[in-house]
Amino acid sequence: MASVGINAVMNGIALIGYAALYVYVAPWQLPATAWYTWVIAILGVDFLYYWYHRMAHRVRLFWATHQAHHSSQYFNFATAVRQKWNISGDVFLRALLPLLGVPPWIVFASFSINLVYQFWIHTERIGKLWRPIEFVFNTPSHHRVHHGMDQQYLDKNYGGIFIIWDRLFRSFAAETSRPNYGLTKQVDTYNIWTLQTHEYVAIARDVRHARRWRDRFGFVFGPPGWSPPERVQPDIAVPATSAS
Repeated sequence: MASVGINAVMNGIALIGYAALYVYVAPWQLPATAWYTWVIAILGVDFLYYWYHRMAHRVRLFWATHQAHHSSQYFNFATAVRQKWNISGDVFLRALLPLLGVPPWIVFASFSINLVYQFWIHTERIGKLWRPIEFVFNTPSHHRVHHGMDQQYLDKNYGGIFIIWDRLFRSFAAETSRPNYGLTKQVDTYNIWTLQTHEYVAIARDVRHARRWRDRFGFVFGPPGWSPPERVQPDIAVPATSAS
């Protein structure tokens, strides 16, 4: 419910910004009645979703927002609605579409289609589908891999509707065995506030304890689990002093 309320407010603000970009900044305006506008919007939303999703797994600050969705140790429809509260990254990235002339309401409609599509793939009840479908579309099998905490499944299968982006950009992995779900370091709580904020708290703690600015930067913008390399003391021979 918190996610729905916060998203409604932020998307309402985004709609005003998208409209301004579409009317005053976009070099052209694609017709809302043309079929190709919908194709561009649906493919564009999914392409941008892929890159934001990938960034959310590889940049710790964005992972702090996204990790709540991966915190469930089960994989079912309830996992699908375990959503983040902070959608600012999605909002800013989707602004590229109205900037390129896609009508704002079509951007939101396409994102809604994308989100609704992803609901049904959060299940263990459906096995692998017909091979051409598995090749092009994101399926329960592909998304089970994405939620797996096993080493061979980490940071794989970021696509929303289409899995072709993962095949193109080498982030695809096929499901070869049943994944274990959740985070590599489980939170083990049902406290909603803790689930949404614990990674932000951990980032603040690491930044506070870091001694160098490069380490502080790494704790915020490095991948999850990043830590500073150990500083090895140089092996310098000390000349012996002659006896007096």
